[in-house]
Amino acid sequence: MKVIGIVGMPGSGKGEFSAVSAELGIPVVVMGDVIREEVKKEGLPPVDTSMGVVARRLREQYGMAAIAHVCIPVIESQKTPVVLIDGIRGDAEVREFADHFQDFILIAIDSPLETRFDRLKVRGRSDDLNDISELSARDERESSFGLRQAMNLATMRVQNTGTLAEYRKTVRSTLEQIAGVS
Repeated sequence: MKVIGIVGMPGSGKGEFSAVSAELGIPVVVMGDVIREEVKKEGLPPVDTSMGVVARRLREQYGMAAIAHVCIPVIESQKTPVVLIDGIRGDAEVREFADHFQDFILIAIDSPLETRFDRLKVRGRSDDLNDISELSARDERESSFGLRQAMNLATMRVQNTGTLAEYRKTVRSTLEQIAGVS
């Protein structure tokens, strides 16, 4: 099984990358959904602060690769030749996936802070932010999990600075190249 991980700062285009992947028939395992489910189980409001509290606690309890470890059985349950992991947040998670899956590729998505903030304003998810300083703080929180180090471990990089159509075309081309799908 080939496992493709994507990593990027909040609002960089991971969700859109996953959407294109799904359109091509590649199953997507979203790491953030694991955290959102835990927030829901605990009866916390589905906002960014709750997500941060739960993510930090899980990592304190089970180590920095805790969420990756929980996702591995979900990935393995997919009976397909290729699976995409959306939302890797740290270098420990990268190592966990690379150690577990022989054919693991990590793709970093690069997008500037201002561009990401503009996208988040229109995305409309309950854990999105209202001020660019909040996005900077979220970047720092997620970087404390090893996000920047994870991005530096990427096998390849995709730039997301243009239009949505341009980005989708780049993602499709990248997936066709590395996953052999069309």
